[in-house]
Amino acid sequence: MKGWVVRWILNIIAIILTAAILKGFEVTPWAAIVGSVFLGIVNAIIRPVLLILTLPLNILTLGLFTFIINGFMLWLTSVTIKGFDIHGFGWAILTAIVLSLVSFVISYFVKDEGLKF
Repeated sequence: MKGWVVRWILNIIAIILTAAILKGFEVTPWAAIVGSVFLGIVNAIIRPVLLILTLPLNILTLGLFTFIINGFMLWLTSVTIKGFDIHGFGWAILTAIVLSLVSFVISYFVKDEGLKF
């Protein structure tokens, strides 16, 4: 349980930092919390289906189409959650890229001890 909470908090921090970096992505602290939960659910349920459906296109683009799918997941979150605002689909794709990089950097420096099996 502790590992899940740590990942959730790190995800919220990554969302807030990404919003601070990009002018086309605005988020309130409460929307970052709710959006983090919603984005996790969307990524767990809808994203795998989209990845399977777009597998040929993803192979042709050498995996770069995944950024489009991640942008779509963020856009879907922004449409659903008030205060989680992305100003256009282009910004959603750029936000997905920056959010991935910020999450990677945060995960690199913070080791998750709670997820050992």
